[in-house]
Amino acid sequence: MNFKTIDDLKAAGFEGFVSVAGLWGGAASEIPSGKGVYMVVRQTAAAPVFLEVGTGGYFKKRNPNVPVGKLAANWVDETCIIYIGKATSLYKRLGQYLQFGQGKPVGHWGGRMIWQLADAEDLMFCWKELTGDSDPEYEETALIADFKCQYMGRRPFANLVK
Repeated sequence: MNFKTIDDLKAAGFEGFVSVAGLWGGAASEIPSGKGVYMVVRQTAAAPVFLEVGTGGYFKKRNPNVPVGKLAANWVDETCIIYIGKATSLYKRLGQYLQFGQGKPVGHWGGRMIWQLADAEDLMFCWKELTGDSDPEYEETALIADFKCQYMGRRPFANLVK
């Protein structure tokens, strides 16, 4: 799979492509409730602007913000993908992620660095609902491995090493 453009993701069967602002504004009903994988994508190739303090919530009283230097070091050029995730319920998991970005103390610690981007509200979520015996964790791992192969061992920007 190619990770350069939104068209590449559409060709791979991803759907949605709804902005954070749109999802916060009520379009979250478009997210399916089934299991699947999802991505956070950035539409512009412009250099990112990192915020010292983002909008992410303090989960279990832990500061979600990371130093700007770490954000810059994690940035991956020449891709629209900034996060790859998995869900047993896309609707529930993406809802948690979006609540976290609104400063709520929700357990979506992974991917928190997107909320330190100045254009976080313009980011888009897309998803691929899985059927049958497909395993979201397996699919996420495979997508990240493919990404790493294309980008010299680097993970998507907000996919921290566990």
